[in-house]
Amino acid sequence: MPTQKNAPYAGVWSATPTPLNDRLQLDRKSLPRLVDHHLRLGIKGLFLAGTAGEGMMLPDDQRRQLVRDVVAHSRGRMTIAVQATDNSAARVLDNIRQIKEDGANIAVVAQPFFFMNFSDRRLLEYYTEIFDRSVLPIGLYDRGHHSTFAISPTVLARLLKHPRVILMKDSSSDADRMKITLRARRSRPELTLLNGDEFKPAEYMIGGYDGLLLGGAIFNGYLAGRIIDAVRDGRHEEARRIDARIVRINNTVFGGVKRKCWLSGQKRLCVELGIFSTWRNYYDYPLTPACEKAIVRLVQREGDVLRGLPG
Repeated sequence: MPTQKNAPYAGVWSATPTPLNDRLQLDRKSLPRLVDHHLRLGIKGLFLAGTAGEGMMLPDDQRRQLVRDVVAHSRGRMTIAVQATDNSAARVLDNIRQIKEDGANIAVVAQPFFFMNFSDRRLLEYYTEIFDRSVLPIGLYDRGHHSTFAISPTVLARLLKHPRVILMKDSSSDADRMKITLRARRSRPELTLLNGDEFKPAEYMIGGYDGLLLGGAIFNGYLAGRIIDAVRDGRHEEARRIDARIVRINNTVFGGVKRKCWLSGQKRLCVELGIFSTWRNYYDYPLTPACEKAIVRLVQREGDVLRGLPG
């Protein structure tokens, strides 16, 4: 199935990490550098306060300041989406109202973190209330079985039919859910499909998705854009070669296949690139000496593409 070239939000998106200082407070001085760096990479949109963005850990005032500062500095040059996920429809809708007040364009909703008396009916009612009453367009974030619970295939198919859902971040790594999502797009060509699997970007683009929404796009966004270009030109083997290069870089930054330095490594790389001031994170991921040395060597070897320069 071909990619929808006219999908309004197609391209590379970054589920960006949030810069924090040594006191685990928002590092506002790093935010203009974060925006400018993503623009150099050719990023289409920023997803703020997601999983890598530690949005569920940030105090509300700091999350709102993050959104306001990024919106102000980007000046409309990127689409800004913000995670609104919470445990009740009422709380999600409050979050969405704040996100709109702060100037963002899209509210992103994933599976709630804590959901009592779970059933497909209740989950469908929860999402439907949010979608019907939202003051912003919705990005549906599906983590599949990586979340506390998975949205059932039946419910997922129904959610993707809702007219307020304009894009989908698919981080499920599930071929069956990919089929459901592609079927939904056939009936709604305006729906933009974004792959969130860091380690399968070419596979999803070749399969017919419109773009990539990656937590690692802050360092691999330039290469991700080359994958999209290669797939659209029919150069699938080249796309797979770039994919393999991204996977090697990811493994270096995240601390190998066991992800020992997942967010700490990513933030340490941002320090090395001059974007962030510290690698502190609420999740308390460690930074091993081996990770740190590997990241320094990576920047020496791949610094141009990590900064968005041809290489």
